[in-house]
This record gives sequence, C-alpha cells and structure tokens, in this order.
Amino acid sequence: MNRLNLFAPDVRENPYPFYAELRRSSPVCQVDPNGMWVVTRYDDLLAAFKNTQVFSSAGMRVATEPPYLRRHNPLSGSMILADPPRHGALRALANRAFSAAAVGSLEQHMRSTAARLADDLVRRRSADFVRDFASRAQIGALARLIGFDPSLEERFERWTTDLVSVATISPEDHARLDEVRRTIDEMEQYMLDLLASRRRRGENDLVSDLLRSRSDGDGITDRDLISLLFLLLVAGLETATSLMTHMVLVLARRPAWLDRLRAEPDLTPRFIEEVLRFEPPVHATVRLTLAETELGGVRLPAHAVVALLIGSGLRDETRFLDPDRFDPERRDQANLAFGHGAHFCLGVLLARTQARVVLDELVRRCSRIELRADRLEWNAVLNTRCPVALPVQVTPTSAAAARERPAVQPSW
Repeated sequence: MNRLNLFAPDVRENPYPFYAELRRSSPVCQVDPNGMWVVTRYDDLLAAFKNTQVFSSAGMRVATEPPYLRRHNPLSGSMILADPPRHGALRALANRAFSAAAVGSLEQHMRSTAARLADDLVRRRSADFVRDFASRAQIGALARLIGFDPSLEERFERWTTDLVSVATISPEDHARLDEVRRTIDEMEQYMLDLLASRRRRGENDLVSDLLRSRSDGDGITDRDLISLLFLLLVAGLETATSLMTHMVLVLARRPAWLDRLRAEPDLTPRFIEEVLRFEPPVHATVRLTLAETELGGVRLPAHAVVALLIGSGLRDETRFLDPDRFDPERRDQANLAFGHGAHFCLGVLLARTQARVVLDELVRRCSRIELRADRLEWNAVLNTRCPVALPVQVTPTSAAAARERPAVQPSW
C-alpha cells in the first residue's frame, strides 16, 4: 500500500477522511514525507503526551533545524523542544506574562484593535481575513504584551512564514534555504537589539520583565531569552491566526451561527472550544523516541520521528460522538488542542481571550460572512493547518450599517 503523504494537496485541503482511514486500519504507521511515524487515535496521543521519558520534545528539531539548514535556529533552543527539568526553568520565565492578570490588562487593547479591524472590514465589505484581520490583531497583541515593534508587522509575518516552513524546503532548494538563513540572522539581530534597549531602559513588557526576573544562578543566558522570543513570536502568531481564521471559516460555512451567537452570547466560549476541536490551530506536534517502545500495538524503534496528529485525535469516533459534526453544545469536549502535560500551551488564556474578543466584535457587526473562493490554498506546514488567504465578503448588521450612514440634517 502506498504511504499517505501528509503534504499532498488533497490531504492538506481535507485531511479528515484520510485520518479516519488511518485510525481504522493503521492507527500508528509510517507516512511521507520521509517515512515519519504518525499517531492518530485520541488515547494513543494522550499516552504519548504523558510518556515524556520516551517521547521527547527534541523531535521538533527535525522540523526546525534539519541538517541541511546548516545554521543554528534559535527556535530549536526554545522550551517547546526542551524536556524536564530544563523545560521547567525556561517556562517559569515566561509564565508571568501569560497570567490571568497580564492577559486581563491586555483585553481592552485587544478589543479596541478588533473593533477597529472589524469596522474596517465592514466598511470595505470584502478582504483577505488572514492578512487584513487575523495577523494584524495578533501582532498588535504580541507587540503590546512582549515588547515587539508593531510597525514591523510585515517583517514579523515573513519571519514566521520562513521559520515554520523549514521542514518543507527541499535540501536542493539553496535559494530558499539562503532566505531562511538570512531571516534567522535578521531575527537574532532584532532580538539582541531589543534586549540591549530594555537593559538601558525597562518598559512594562515581557522583555523587560524577563531581564528583571533572571537571577545570577539560574543558568539562563541571552541565547535562551532569544530562543524564547523566537518561540513566542512564531508560535503566538501562527496558532492565534489559525484559530481566528478557522472561526471565520466556520461562520462562513455555517451562517446560522452568526445569528445564534448574536442572540445567545453565552454560547461564545463553547463555540470557540468546538472550533478548537474541529479545526485545532496546532494540528500536529513532533516527538523523538528515546528508546524502543510500543504504542497502539505497534513497535516503534528508538530515535523514531513521531508526529502526534492532534487534528486526527480530535475527530476520533471512539472519543467523540459524531466527530465530523460541528456542535458547540456537545458534552464531550475533552480537548488536546493546546497539547497536554508539561508542554500544555502557556498562551492558552491569551488565545482564548483573543478569540472571544474577535468573535464578539465580528458578531456585533456582521449579519453574514461569505467565502469568496471556490477552493482555498492551505499552508504546507506540519504543525499548523490554515488557509494561506481567506477572501471573505461581509454583510453588515442593520446597526453596523446605520453607523456607516451620515446623519440626516433637518431641512428647516
């Protein structure tokens, strides 16, 4: 039997029928590219997440720093690739930035940004939601929280695109690899300059807080801080952009939910949780086996690269009733969308808050969102699955349309 290629166009467009077949016939098996192993069932995914002694996060290095890159990628030194106890030391540095208090203090900024972008969308009537809304909303939030310069939006988007696409670049594509190396050089210099600036004059942001909170004996270096900032920019932009984009795609394909959410705003959190299950922003994560092991009745060799297909596990019919049906009122929402255990996403509260704020502002202004493309182009990235562009057309609510009309002056 031919091995499934995860990056084949028809698989990227709609991977779920292929995942269902793997769950039935080969729940733990090898696929292309490069014969990596995949895990497709919910219970097996959970077992792998819990077994950090065997399933090491170092597997992510395969995606971020393949040998042919011939350049250290600071993303490979970040906490997402670290195992305990080092992971705990790195995570402790970043935790305070994503506390309930920190995210709460950012909510008004996120809401004003979302309101401005939603007003612009209604005024224009049509736009690419990925470029014109989702990316801008998240870059604004990250800039305020971490200390990045929000005017560098296009540069941040290019950097993120380059770094998440490393694993899909052919070793023979020297021009593209050179572009990625230049991106890493640019990013490192920007982060070094940012650290130097905050040492001279601290601000109310994560970079300043990281510098203040370091102790002489914690072993945390500037290189560690740069790796953390790489991770927060790339992961923060990719995952939140994907979540917002999938929310709008769901609303475009299921227009009745716009009316339902407007009438029943208390359903908003459950709607977001179902989007996370139905189209998880982190579609897969990679592990490396540190020893020979068995999972799902299959022997895995030591040093095997294993992709944990979260997107498949969250459609597992043995865990979810009618899993291919979008149903925010379902009671079986046990969610792996943000990972599990030590590597549970520390930005989960920020992502959920951003999603809620954006959904509030869109529902308030849009009576209908229509998709303006017959087919979508999907990114070629293992970890996330998101349209490259999402062309939409919106119809404003009567209240939003009334705000657009100039006031009628009395005739007397």
